[in-house]
Amino acid sequence: MSNLDLILENVHLRHDPRWSARGLCVACVLELMDREDVSVLRKSAALSGVLELLKIKGVVKDILQQDERVCLHFTSSLLKMLQSVEDPSVVEQVIQVLIHLLLDLKKEHFLQHVLDELQTQLIDRSTGKVLSYITFLGKLVDSVSSIAQMLTTTHISVLECMCVFLLNPDEVLKAAVYYVLRGVWASETALQSLPQTLRDRVCVLLLNTLAHVCSFQLTINCLGVCVCMCVGLLLLMLRGGDTVCLLMNQNHTSSNEEEEESQCTQLSVKHCSLPLILKRLLLGGDECVQVVSVQCVSAVLTHSPSQYCSAFTQADLPEFLFERLSCTNEVLLWSVYSCLLQLCEDSTFFSQCHSIYGIESLVRSLKAVLKLPNLEVQKQGLKLLTAILERQPTGVRLFPTAPGFVGVAEVVQGGVASSCFRVSTQAARAATALFRVHHQCSPVHYVELKRTVEALTTRCAEVPSNITSQRRRWVSDPGSQSFRAAAFLIQALTGFQQACRLAEECVTETSVKENTPTAPDEQNQDTLESLCVCLLHCCDTAIIPTVTKVCERVPSPRVLQPFFSILSLQFSLSPSVLPAFATKLASSGFIRLALEHKARLCPGNRHSSLNAACCDFLLKLCVCLLSQPESVTGSHQQGVEEVEYVLRGCLPSLCCHACDWPLVLAEVPAENQTLQFCLLHLLYLSLLHGDRLLPDATLFSSVVRFVYLMQEQHNSLPPSVQQSALYLLAATQENNPDLDWVSLNSISEALSSAALSSPHPSLLHFIFRYSALTERLGVRVLSGWLAGELEPAVSGEKEHNRLDLGQSQESSVVLELLEKNPSTVLTLLGVLCEEDRSVAGRAVQVLRCYLQAGRCSGSVHSHLLKPALLGLLQRLTCDSSDSSTVPDCVCVVLEVLCLVQKISSAQDDMDNTDFKLLYHVSNLVGKVKSSNAEYLQPALNYLYCCLNLCPAHTADRVVSMLLCNTGVMELLQVLLNLSHSSSHSPPSPSPPLICSSLLLLSSLISLQHTHCAQVQKSVCLELDSIVRVLTFNKRNTNSLVLVCMVRLVQAVLDVDLSSPVVCVSECAGLQRPLQSADGALHPLGYRGATSLLTALQSLLLQKQELLLSASVNCLRSLMDFIYRRKPAIAQHMVNQPWNRFLLYSLLNSGEILVLHPSTISLLTLLVHWSGGITQWESDVNCVCEAAERKGVKELGKNSTHSLRLLLTECIVFSLSEQLKVRVSSLLECLDEQPPQETNPSSSIQIGALSICSEDFRVNTNTFPQ
Repeated sequence: MSNLDLILENVHLRHDPRWSARGLCVACVLELMDREDVSVLRKSAALSGVLELLKIKGVVKDILQQDERVCLHFTSSLLKMLQSVEDPSVVEQVIQVLIHLLLDLKKEHFLQHVLDELQTQLIDRSTGKVLSYITFLGKLVDSVSSIAQMLTTTHISVLECMCVFLLNPDEVLKAAVYYVLRGVWASETALQSLPQTLRDRVCVLLLNTLAHVCSFQLTINCLGVCVCMCVGLLLLMLRGGDTVCLLMNQNHTSSNEEEEESQCTQLSVKHCSLPLILKRLLLGGDECVQVVSVQCVSAVLTHSPSQYCSAFTQADLPEFLFERLSCTNEVLLWSVYSCLLQLCEDSTFFSQCHSIYGIESLVRSLKAVLKLPNLEVQKQGLKLLTAILERQPTGVRLFPTAPGFVGVAEVVQGGVASSCFRVSTQAARAATALFRVHHQCSPVHYVELKRTVEALTTRCAEVPSNITSQRRRWVSDPGSQSFRAAAFLIQALTGFQQACRLAEECVTETSVKENTPTAPDEQNQDTLESLCVCLLHCCDTAIIPTVTKVCERVPSPRVLQPFFSILSLQFSLSPSVLPAFATKLASSGFIRLALEHKARLCPGNRHSSLNAACCDFLLKLCVCLLSQPESVTGSHQQGVEEVEYVLRGCLPSLCCHACDWPLVLAEVPAENQTLQFCLLHLLYLSLLHGDRLLPDATLFSSVVRFVYLMQEQHNSLPPSVQQSALYLLAATQENNPDLDWVSLNSISEALSSAALSSPHPSLLHFIFRYSALTERLGVRVLSGWLAGELEPAVSGEKEHNRLDLGQSQESSVVLELLEKNPSTVLTLLGVLCEEDRSVAGRAVQVLRCYLQAGRCSGSVHSHLLKPALLGLLQRLTCDSSDSSTVPDCVCVVLEVLCLVQKISSAQDDMDNTDFKLLYHVSNLVGKVKSSNAEYLQPALNYLYCCLNLCPAHTADRVVSMLLCNTGVMELLQVLLNLSHSSSHSPPSPSPPLICSSLLLLSSLISLQHTHCAQVQKSVCLELDSIVRVLTFNKRNTNSLVLVCMVRLVQAVLDVDLSSPVVCVSECAGLQRPLQSADGALHPLGYRGATSLLTALQSLLLQKQELLLSASVNCLRSLMDFIYRRKPAIAQHMVNQPWNRFLLYSLLNSGEILVLHPSTISLLTLLVHWSGGITQWESDVNCVCEAAERKGVKELGKNSTHSLRLLLTECIVFSLSEQLKVRVSSLLECLDEQPPQETNPSSSIQIGALSICSEDFRVNTNTFPQ
């Protein structure tokens, strides 16, 4: 472009240089555009130059902004050219220059000027040419986002002109108008300010235009299918429900409404039916138009399928949609699948036989689609097929002939074989629906059914084995491969289960039981028997290995429920091969498998469907096994119905592990007698097929005990139970010694004097079976056994192997002895006093395992262990005056004593033996130095457990006995001083010992306050030092020590810092005379209280389990103490901002911490002491939401109590309506929960430290009034 085109030499000299830049003189361009003697060609060249300069950022803008009048004149000149120029290319240049200029200037008043000019030109339609203006306006709407809003607000008359122009027969003009309207509808903000009347008018005009369309270009603009695939006007209109209602109801308007609209639009809308219009567009040859027309149908149906489906169905639109399935356009296919999926939700889709008409087209389409790489199209097509198969009425057959059924089966098989689990899952759903009786053709095509089943099972074998072990990961990520594989496996199992039900129904339906063979080679293939054998084979070779592999680590109820249902259904198929299959199941441990899954997943009425499936499978398996004559005796054959009756009544409620069965069998026969019979039958059948549910020794002793109890109650055993018990005794007798005379006599009478074969016991078993031999040889033999001096009678290992494995084997044998004969524990205690410390250590390990496993009853503690331990302790400490003379084995005895005390129930009364033990241990503690942790640790643990686990009516005697022992109090003083000492010299006690002393002192303070016990010697407590440790030295202090310090501070605060047990020293920093706050909170003082509050808050932020409970309990005790002394200070501390931050941190640390009793209790405390809920309402709402998501039934006992206390506190305040409803609803749910049993106090072991759980349970008592 030369300067000659942009500069007029004859007039340029009189122009100010400021209008020129880079060869452009704006003044020259303006004169050039205004002069009529200048050719259009030269003006076009000048416009090209201006357009090039406009693309350079800021060049033209800087020139024009010098005088806005020039800019306005320039735009006016360009707008006039749109009217005067005929050449379309020049018009396009003018439009481009105008748009670039307006975008470069970015000033609203220029846009207003342009719209004003356009409005003037469009209103004055006498100018004749409006196409150029409308074309420019359409492109301006696309380029400048604010234009649409301006048109619907300040220049609404322009849109009204657009509506008038739509009455013009010129289709090019209409196309330009719809381009403008498409831009307006694309703007949500502009659409909101558009008057409803104008919006409805455009809708009516659009329908009329589409109804009378004859130009392809016009159709494209009406539907919005541009080259760039932008969203069209109709599709945009269908976003609003009101617009959809207007468009869909045009053909239902009354005559008066039609006359009024006809007068308004000068067009008749009588025949403008949107379904008919879209159907005609669907018949067009352009696939873009077809895609958008289908999307328009889907957009209408999305608003209300029930309202609009019938209109499209009545217009036979499904027929035309099915015809479009012959295309290869993936976008069109997906759109048609989705639209048909919506249409088939209406019953008229099936009543007018559209499903029958289109199933063949759908099958052909899916066969082609399964070869395409687009998985979403495959999934959507299979989803449509599934919907048709599931919703097809049972009275109308979808496949009257075999070819149609075969085609669908082939599609399903191809979908299942897809490498994508999502496609396979959808195909499996289709297979599940296909396996229905009313979908089977006549005759039934069993060959295709078998092929479909085989396709499912083949794909199941490809499922990874770790999908259930990664359940947490795929629950949080539904798009993961594990999630998709798990979903496919569940659906495939459901489909296989449906196939088994189909076969079962075919067995009972004589009309489909047998097919007439179509060819000689199909005689053995296309039969029901072949299908049943196929199902059994696939279950054996694919389903069982896959499910057992997947559920080996983490069983999934959703997988196991259909699995056991499948196994149950097999017993209704193929009677000829069923006995072998049942025997294989039993010998492979499936009785144990079903019982374990029931015990693990079904207690408490959980997973009732899984429980029912397991019971049905076990019942059918047991009946089948009992019905086999080669594996049972004649009496059992006669009692099959009797056994079936017992199993049917007891299996649903049998949800305990097999290890608990001996306890059930040991109960006195009463209401559980039938359950005991059920257990014996299950034990018999499992052991009969090589699966031992219980160890032989346990099983033998349990049966002996059961028979003895039955005989003692004078109850006769039914023949089937008698046979089961006799077999169990005979099968396990070889691993047990001879019975005593009483037991043998009972068994003989109960089982009709049945003789038992001689067992082959080991030497150890033989000795401990008889009390006389035990008294004489027990200690020496057991010591030799533990020392490895005696060779086990049943062991055949070589010496070098025995040295490596002997200890574990010997310990297991002793544990077995203890289980069978609890009195063996007395002999084991005698081993503790042996000089060989290694043997004593082994004995302690065995005893610890025995006690911690909970296998001994309370009578063992009270009648055997405790008297024996008391005798040992008296004998070993009678001559000791200090720690130097205490025998080494005393620490072992103390450790065992502590174990026994922890195992003892809190409901057991303390007898004279218990108090003697307490007396001797407390005296021993008073003699031992604080540095001797080996003795002190188990001793202090024992004293602490005695205090906390003893019954309430004996607690006063226990605390009095300890408080009158000055040696114990002096030791506690020493350990207390060391707990907060800054020195870390080597003799400092271990953290567990410090913790034990702090916990013991805390319990003494609390119980002394409760029982007003007399104190001989007080302990001096420097509360300031403890607060200093909690505040400044917590990082260098053991976390358990911090927990126990907090517990001690809580105990002192609960007694108002005044107790005969401790003398609390005054905190440092208190000035004399005392201020009002310091005096009220003396001896803690205001500064000490705030320091303690800050320390507790920082400990809560550590979010450790014990620290959370201890800190929030101490915080409550602190606030109670402050409130008792000075309520204003308590309210002031609660309303500090730091509490908001603390609560925010806890509530945003995951749902587990939100519903933690400590968090709920902290919030309750803040709500209570702040005197209102306004500032905590959002936090209460957060807790309520979390509780609703989790469900109150899933909350723990302490969380439930904490939540109830919080809601009770909140309900008395003025709540928002929504929160009030939520709080009331949760309280009702909590009230509906059954009362939870009060668990007795228990202890937990953390390393060498014993902790009573009650001390660290969050306080849920109501606040004092």
